[in-house]
Amino acid sequence: MRAMATTTSIQRRTEIPGPVSKAILERHERVIAEPLSIYLPLVIAEGRGALLTDVDGNTFVDFTGGIGCLAVGHSHPRVVEAAQEQTARFTHTDYTIVPYENYVALAERLTEAAPISGEVRAGFFNAGAEAVENAVKFARSYTKRPAVIAFDGAFHGRTLMAVSLTSKTHPYKAGLGPFAPEVYRVSYADPYRGPDAETALAELRRSFKTRVAAEEVAAIILEPVQGESGFVVPPKEFLQGVREIASEYGIVLIVDEVQTGFGRTGTMFAIEQFGIEPDLMTIAKSVAAGFPLSGVVGRAEIMDSPADSAIGGTYVGNPVCIAAAHATLDVIEEEGLVERANAIGETIRDHMEGWRERFSCVGDVRGLGAMLAIEIVSDREAKTPDADLATRIVEEAASRGLLLLKAGIYGNCIRVLVPLVVTDEQLSEALGAWDEAFSAAGAR
Repeated sequence: MRAMATTTSIQRRTEIPGPVSKAILERHERVIAEPLSIYLPLVIAEGRGALLTDVDGNTFVDFTGGIGCLAVGHSHPRVVEAAQEQTARFTHTDYTIVPYENYVALAERLTEAAPISGEVRAGFFNAGAEAVENAVKFARSYTKRPAVIAFDGAFHGRTLMAVSLTSKTHPYKAGLGPFAPEVYRVSYADPYRGPDAETALAELRRSFKTRVAAEEVAAIILEPVQGESGFVVPPKEFLQGVREIASEYGIVLIVDEVQTGFGRTGTMFAIEQFGIEPDLMTIAKSVAAGFPLSGVVGRAEIMDSPADSAIGGTYVGNPVCIAAAHATLDVIEEEGLVERANAIGETIRDHMEGWRERFSCVGDVRGLGAMLAIEIVSDREAKTPDADLATRIVEEAASRGLLLLKAGIYGNCIRVLVPLVVTDEQLSEALGAWDEAFSAAGAR
């Protein structure tokens, strides 16, 4: 089905990229390290809500959302005001040298909101990868064990421990080893490509016999919806089974909510939809609307286990970022963005299911709430990945004013990380552009 655009939020004034963007990107090529490659060939001038305007005056609906950082959208006035006010007061001390109240207040809010019973503690850091690194430290300090189990398809960041836990070889790992030791990997249940929950759980149990002894495992870390793997949503019984196994062997269960947290999946945290509690939870991205802030929230006895000053850093829990996080949480609560995620998700999923009926290249539609993806294949029965067609669809969508992200182990998934403040009119216009992009890209 085709969405009928009723507004003119999308504005195309030049070709994409326009001349000013081209000139800046030419400068980029001369001075920026090549690994920092550009995904979409345009340069932002301004962002408001779900809209992004480039330096050539072209306006797009942004379904990339800063790779999931912008649940409350670009430059939300409440977030801007909070950051400006805090910047005018003070910008830095290092909380453990001279503490500040808004750090404590944010910890109070997040320990209350976290789906973890009993006494809960929090600590703040800069990036999601840093939160993951510290979650492993907490688990190792608590259990006095070295090993960590992660899953095929996982993405947990790009610092040493985080990239060791990450699964995808290219572009994240190839040529960058050796990686952190005592990291073991098992299969993640995948309803589309397999294995099923029973098979994956059996492999996890078998790994204690063939890969690492259970009594040596400090933590199991997982994403409740795998992000870079293409928004894979596991069966509920799989995550429940992992929780049971972790509890049985005294293993800390770390749930990585960096991309899934703060309303995107239709609950504040995705793990709430699976009926289990983590021991530790990592957060980042939309917690502070793109300001560099992350955290670990978890059971007090685990969070309190490292030695004095074993956890920290010069910039962690920056007061300006903390102020932005408070404003972000206010917006999520007062504007009903958790509920809004479900409404957005229903609209987008309806269109995605329509595309699956019309286009044989759409092999799967999946996700929770507004965190949705389609998988593009050349043969639906064989589930043959078609990354080239996925790329063409993304490029055609951009030329029509819609910014999309790819994902997936094979680079053949297209994911949605739209700001939850998107209006119905903007959403309709964006989906119309996406619809046109299928045919323009040569989808059958």
